Amino acid sequence: MKSAWRLAVAGMTLATMIAAIWMSLINAPTEAEQGTVQRIFYFHVPCAMVTFCAFGLVAIAGALYLWLGNQIWDDLEYAAAEIGMVFCTLVLVTGSIWAKPIWGTWWTWDSRLTTTFILWLIYAGYLMLRAFGGDTPQVARFAAVVGIFGALDVPLIIVSVRLWRTIHPAVLLTRQNEHGLQDPRMVAALLMSMAAFTLLFVWLLGLRFKTLRLNTRLNSLKREVALWRAAEEGGRA
Repeated sequence: MKSAWRLAVAGMTLATMIAAIWMSLINAPTEAEQGTVQRIFYFHVPCAMVTFCAFGLVAIAGALYLWLGNQIWDDLEYAAAEIGMVFCTLVLVTGSIWAKPIWGTWWTWDSRLTTTFILWLIYAGYLMLRAFGGDTPQVARFAAVVGIFGALDVPLIIVSVRLWRTIHPAVLLTRQNEHGLQDPRMVAALLMSMAAFTLLFVWLLGLRFKTLRLNTRLNSLKREVALWRAAEEGGRA
């Protein structure tokens, strides 16, 4: 049943991704001011949305792990952090590609860009802690605290364009002015891309979570075998 569910998600991901690519690159009209380069918007924004959802899930799973102490929440937290970092990196890369022809530079210390980069640094530190800190409950609890703390940067990123003067535009779907999406085909392309990248996140999360659960069971079996061998050797002595 689980395999059928994963296959169904994979199929929906592929179908919606193909539709999103066609709607974004072919069907949606070319933006009047920015030209063709604006089409990266249909991938940049969904990646940002998925990043925020992923790190929000890290915080929720981390809090549940600290409260309940169940390893399943730690595995879910770890998986979400890894996938979130992939999408966060894509946000920074696609944003830089978009910025070069529009702003004339690959990077500027704009408030939204800076807070997003800080988010990336926090979770890069999180993954380094998990990779080199060892597989212990103490490291897992500390990582959960880092994951919760890092997620606090997400709402700051969202409101940064309103709190500080910034050259980064706010994303508007319906406002009819120069900053919004004027054509319904643009809105449809963005919504389809959001659906595609959300399904991609769910699929990748499921795969990584399954791997971590298997690793947890394997480590548990190793500990049981080690205890059994120690008890057997102690009995012989």
